[in-house]
Amino acid sequence: MKKIFLLLVLPALLICSCQKNPGPLPGPKPINLDQKSLELLQTSNDFAFDIFKEIVSNEENENNLMISPLSISLALAMTYNGADGDTKEAFEKVLHLNGLSVEEINQSYQKLVSALLSVDPKVIMEIANSIWYRDDFYVENDFLNINKNYYDAEVTDLDFTDPASVDVINNWVSDKTHEKIDKIIEKIDPENVMFLINAVYFKGIWKYQFNKNDTKDEPFYNQNGDLLNNVKMMSFKEKISYASNDLFQAVELPYGQGNFTMIVLLPKYHVSLDNLVSEMNSANWETWMESFSNETEVNVYLPKFKVEYKKELIPDLAQLGMGIAFSDFADFTKINKNGGLYISSVKHKTFIEVDEEGTEAAAVTSVTVSFTSAGGGGDVSIEFRADHPFIYVIREKYTGAIIFMGKIAEPETES
Repeated sequence: MKKIFLLLVLPALLICSCQKNPGPLPGPKPINLDQKSLELLQTSNDFAFDIFKEIVSNEENENNLMISPLSISLALAMTYNGADGDTKEAFEKVLHLNGLSVEEINQSYQKLVSALLSVDPKVIMEIANSIWYRDDFYVENDFLNINKNYYDAEVTDLDFTDPASVDVINNWVSDKTHEKIDKIIEKIDPENVMFLINAVYFKGIWKYQFNKNDTKDEPFYNQNGDLLNNVKMMSFKEKISYASNDLFQAVELPYGQGNFTMIVLLPKYHVSLDNLVSEMNSANWETWMESFSNETEVNVYLPKFKVEYKKELIPDLAQLGMGIAFSDFADFTKINKNGGLYISSVKHKTFIEVDEEGTEAAAVTSVTVSFTSAGGGGDVSIEFRADHPFIYVIREKYTGAIIFMGKIAEPETES
């Protein structure tokens, strides 16, 4: 009888032992990019902080927001291939592209996108580009071929006078974002001749997941210390990367095998969110990232949140120095040699939902081209409690590429 009991119990003990000791989790996979691609990454992050700061400065403090610098950059990069003269120089200034040739820029974006799509099989990362132009409008073949070859852009001519064309474009957007963003275009005006659209979709499962049973209703405060409301606060205790300085506490929460991570910057109580944002630039960011200490035991408290955001980016891009592209003086003769074109809209929409399992996020950027009027703490456990406004950044660890970045002033989740 004892033998039978042991035969029954031993396998169960072995199963429990295996479950408790899964062995080391896989780590991030190195990405090796050439020098020009690394230079482009640096300039892309410069632009990311510029546009983020500009948008935050123009939003109400209590508003949540999120942008995808990668999506904006890719949509503008496709459009850049149609610019010339002073307009081309304005793109280069705002996107920090000076010093790189057009071919180097296109090749570097191609290599970066390829690396991001293939680095982690445990994370869904999808990037899609498309160009839609009026069927009676002539587009230079070189412009279309460059965007096909380097950005894998789907190119389609449509009858813009047909109301169904709006649905065709929006259905593409919905499909590429897994229905998280259902449309980017409301209507097609008579002077519109082209839409250049980028879509980014991301779905990552936390490497260290939060237990749903540990999620509790807890208070969330504004930056003045006043109670806003109760939120669904997730929590776990784990050895993760942690940083702290006079401005903030920060944790790095990895997805999948660890290439993609969410950096959460929680301002110290004497630091306003605006002050923290004002300090965000490439030099400081690099210093901050280097300050993370690995394997620090941290009690993490992070609210579940869901954000849907939309923004017309022309005012922000104009403030950064791209105003000529939105005026009658724009030069897009590489799209059509007769000229008379300008950018009439740069629409940006984003979605993010963060819960115990991970993160799902999407972004779409649409550039509309139209005729102008003329034509560490060792073994000490640290508490990280995100119970007041914070910044988050989703990036790829090895390249440093910033995919999404946002501000949470008041978490909003589905009931």
